[in-house]
Amino acid sequence: QVQLVESGGGLVQAGGSLRLSCAASRSINDMGWYRQAPGKQREWVATITSGGRTYYIDSVKGRFTISRDNAKNTVYLQMNSLQPEDTAVYYCNAAYAGRLYWGRGTQVTVSS
Repeated sequence: QVQLVESGGGLVQAGGSLRLSCAASRSINDMGWYRQAPGKQREWVATITSGGRTYYIDSVKGRFTISRDNAKNTVYLQMNSLQPEDTAVYYCNAAYAGRLYWGRGTQVTVSS
């Protein structure tokens, strides 16, 4: 079993920044962030491997940075230059022992 707890969401004006955190209950190799906007399907945003390799959806490249602190079993998503289209519930995701785990999500709202 893996528990994932997200934090750091909130309301911000366009052009602003937020940093999301996801604390895992144990060490995980690859971790990622997804988001789901109202009326849309959940989409992948970013992934970081255990070795620190990072991958991003094109729409956030250059604005978002995923990082991790292995000592704290925590992954972060630094989001800069936020735009209204980034408004969504952001979910942390991890794969462990053949199962996918999800956090409960944290709301990010960007006002224009």
